[in-house]
Amino acid sequence: MGDSGIENLLQESRTFPPPAAFASKAVGTADLYTEADEDFVAYWTRQAKERITWFKEPKQGLDDSNAPFFTWFQDGKLNISYNCLDRHLADGGDKVAYHWVGEPGDTRTITYRELSDEVNRFANGLLSLGIEKGDRVAIYMGMVPELTIAMLACARIGAPHSVIFGGFSAESIVDRVNDQEAKLLITCDGAWRRGTVVPLKENCDAAMESTPSVEHCIVFDRTGAKVSMSDGRDVWWHDLVAQQSTECEPESMNAEDLLFILYTSGTTAKPKGIMHTTGGYLTGAATTHALVFDLKPDSDVYWCAADIGWVTGHTYIVYGPLTNHTTSVMYEGTPDYPDKDRLWSIIEQYGVTIFYTAPTAIRAFMKWGVEYPQQHDLSSLRLLGTVGEPINPAAWMWYQENIGPKDCPIVDTWWQTETGGIMISPLPGVTTTKPGSATRPLPGIFAQVVDVEGDPVPLGGGGFLTITKPWPSMLRSIYGDDKRYISTYWERYPGAYFAGDGAKTDEDGDFWILGRVDDVMNISGHRISTMEVESALVSHPTVAEAAVVGATDDLTGQAIAAFVTLRGTATESDELLEELRDHVAMKIGAIAKPKTIIFTPDLPKTRSGKIMRRLLRDISDNRTLGDVTTLANAEVVAAIAEQSGGK
Repeated sequence: MGDSGIENLLQESRTFPPPAAFASKAVGTADLYTEADEDFVAYWTRQAKERITWFKEPKQGLDDSNAPFFTWFQDGKLNISYNCLDRHLADGGDKVAYHWVGEPGDTRTITYRELSDEVNRFANGLLSLGIEKGDRVAIYMGMVPELTIAMLACARIGAPHSVIFGGFSAESIVDRVNDQEAKLLITCDGAWRRGTVVPLKENCDAAMESTPSVEHCIVFDRTGAKVSMSDGRDVWWHDLVAQQSTECEPESMNAEDLLFILYTSGTTAKPKGIMHTTGGYLTGAATTHALVFDLKPDSDVYWCAADIGWVTGHTYIVYGPLTNHTTSVMYEGTPDYPDKDRLWSIIEQYGVTIFYTAPTAIRAFMKWGVEYPQQHDLSSLRLLGTVGEPINPAAWMWYQENIGPKDCPIVDTWWQTETGGIMISPLPGVTTTKPGSATRPLPGIFAQVVDVEGDPVPLGGGGFLTITKPWPSMLRSIYGDDKRYISTYWERYPGAYFAGDGAKTDEDGDFWILGRVDDVMNISGHRISTMEVESALVSHPTVAEAAVVGATDDLTGQAIAAFVTLRGTATESDELLEELRDHVAMKIGAIAKPKTIIFTPDLPKTRSGKIMRRLLRDISDNRTLGDVTTLANAEVVAAIAEQSGGK
């Protein structure tokens, strides 16, 4: 393929057809693909009308007259809070909405009726502080139910919210609050993380010295930590809601009214404020949640083990599950506190049937060992999912073999903050799965792998992942920067959305995500995905996790530098190092053989679990290290840099 695409090196032949018993009762069916292929606008319009309660039902589906500023259902009126709460109260108000588990061990069970009352009280509290329809509200909290309550209360009164991940610094709060000119900031006194308190309010105090638009700060008392409260600006959550009514009329919102802004990193220092609107986003959230997770609301206990600070939490902890009247689990802390079986104990305790987590977490589970899940009864599980990055085939197989009962289907999902919902994923009960493959675009989603010129890549080749038709939950723009929206997503391949990810298709037409194109290496003129080399390394029985980067090389342009974390029983040695290099060559060819391998107890990761390959490239090229403040484990960077000499 030369320089026009990305080479397809790693092959996977294992396949897993849907279990017959599962397929016979599956929510999603093969005819959905046919319906969507014949008329995708009619398909999405049907989903919108059947899954959402509208105050005014839309007559218009897609409007593409001002592309790429597409709109969906723009003549419709609705309220998302109403769809998540009010419509369930007549005959389902006593159903559990959330089983919440705090890291220290405290628990709460919240019904839909209780959640509705709390949302209405808080919405009235927001109104009492002068928050009006259209005012932006920033939310910086830990994983407590009040975070969901705050989001739903904002949606109820028509105030767009912007959740800022609780692991971000004060500087990150400043950037995001000022970009949107938020009028209100909602936070906690602190959040529990591995037995210590993260000082959320203290971070907000530092940030608010540089955020002139913020008029008030609401503080939820989670940890009992002593915090400063500024008279006239700061107010305790419990004081605000104490006398508020449990009745608050939901604002009638246009389908294209702004629901939330969620910031994501960009190639420049300024984060991108991704804008999602109301009707199209909810259509995508509710539809994909029901179909991808084969949701049976009357019997399932569903757990998306993400953080609400990321889009995964917005769509698959809050808006999708609540719209679909789901009972969900929410957990405040980390998977390894107080011990490495915490997640498995929660699954056993609540009889979780659907579990959705990240490949990074799965590789950590592999590293810790099978003894932790084996301590618990996980037989309630009937569906497993992965999200956040491509999953190595070896991690996929470990997940299937050690979590949940035999033949438990896995949905490996690809999507982004920008897409609003899952785009490429198996449809359980329909799709034959392959370890490491996200398989096919969902009904109503149209994806294509192209080369640098934008020409379709033949089956079996690799290139750049594009989406060729609009979809309801797509981003509408970047807040305050339409030009950046066009240049970032639409200019490279006119008429198609460019996701920024590499992908390949196999001979069956299934998609394999290769990660960010920024991480594609150029080795002696061959464009090689870091994902494929990492997968080859992780397929070795001693390796739990690997990160690969292209290091500057005078001879080949770039050389492959690998950073490897071993499983608990394996030990480092020069012999193992050579064995791993040869293993990669055997799996995908000599061209992909790492020039260097560094053994490390951990890899630098963000709080969301993504490996920071940028820092590993800095280490490999002996450059000054970039910002490490957003890392969950900043201390590991210096250790890796120290080890890198002479390897």
